[in-house]
Amino acid sequence: MKKTLLILTLLTTMFSIQSCGVYSFTGASVASNISTYQVNFFRNNAPIVEPGIDRQFTQSLQDIILNQTSLDLTNQNGDLIYEGEIVEYYIAPITATAQNTAAQNRLTVSVNVRFYDTKNEGNDLEQRFSFYYDYGGSAQLTGSQRDEALNVIFERITQDVFNATLAKW
Repeated sequence: MKKTLLILTLLTTMFSIQSCGVYSFTGASVASNISTYQVNFFRNNAPIVEPGIDRQFTQSLQDIILNQTSLDLTNQNGDLIYEGEIVEYYIAPITATAQNTAAQNRLTVSVNVRFYDTKNEGNDLEQRFSFYYDYGGSAQLTGSQRDEALNVIFERITQDVFNATLAKW
């Protein structure tokens, strides 16, 4: 009797989870009729153009969706479509020393994202995402420090985009 009750409970749980759609451990809930996504090139339209960040951001967004869902990346006719542009890239001092020089600087990057769900237009979204990286005022943001700053910023922005479009946070 206990064995039958246990099997019945397990089957009920499995069917109830399956009927609610496709879920992942990352918090994404993707409808069962969605199988592909497309990330169009994010142009750098910021007043200060930093070479290569457009390609780097586009690839970062492709990678996070690929790694956190079972969706397939496609170049055209995706079920989910991401597009947009980098609209801000700037460095500003955030703290000063007694000698009126920057003690700390902040790199800020903002990206405007348009998301289209071709299977359910109610999920479409247009939103601006932004994040920053602080570094010492005497440091130059070049080479590996620049790469580290952009990695931190893009990791946060792409996770925010993922959460807003697929995790619905």
